[in-house]
Amino acid sequence: MSINKENKNSSHILNASSNLVGFSFILFTTIRAIGLSKDTLLDEIAALEILLFCISSLFSFMSMRTNSEQRANFYENVADFIFFIGLGILCIVAILLTLTVIK
Repeated sequence: MSINKENKNSSHILNASSNLVGFSFILFTTIRAIGLSKDTLLDEIAALEILLFCISSLFSFMSMRTNSEQRANFYENVADFIFFIGLGILCIVAILLTLTVIK
């Protein structure tokens, strides 16, 4: 199987989403460590965010490895869309965590 060179965003999506998986695990651990998991849904939302970034990484990798250009474009679009949703959820978690800690 050869690497598809046409997908310009897939490598960037893969790099960013795999890094954000690690960041999200740190965020998830922090939420659990300071005891906010009992009172809020922040840990469940952070777990969803981890899952979304993992799925985005998978689709991005599949986009780079497939031989079909049509399939590669589809995988890259899916990875991009899921990555965008994950970023939105990350922002929401960050805002909610900040408001909860300040309160």
